[in-house]
Amino acid sequence: MLHTDRGVEYRGHVYQRVLKRHGIIHSLSRAGKCTDNAHMESFLHSMKTEVIRGNVFQSDKELRGTLGSYINKYYNVLGCTQG
Repeated sequence: MLHTDRGVEYRGHVYQRVLKRHGIIHSLSRAGKCTDNAHMESFLHSMKTEVIRGNVFQSDKELRGTLGSYINKYYNVLGCTQG
């Protein structure tokens, strides 16, 4: 399952065909309810700010490794110390 906002790029026919081809169920936020996905939006904002912006990655492998490390740190270390 993939959850997105109601952006036109996510509702387009080409995008929808790709999801269907891969067996991915598409979940959309409710119209006018930007808070439906607030936790994920916050996480992605933080990740872009702390990891993506200002960095140049030499390969897909380097980018994936960096993102993987960030996600693992966020969920496995910081997530355990909060709440």
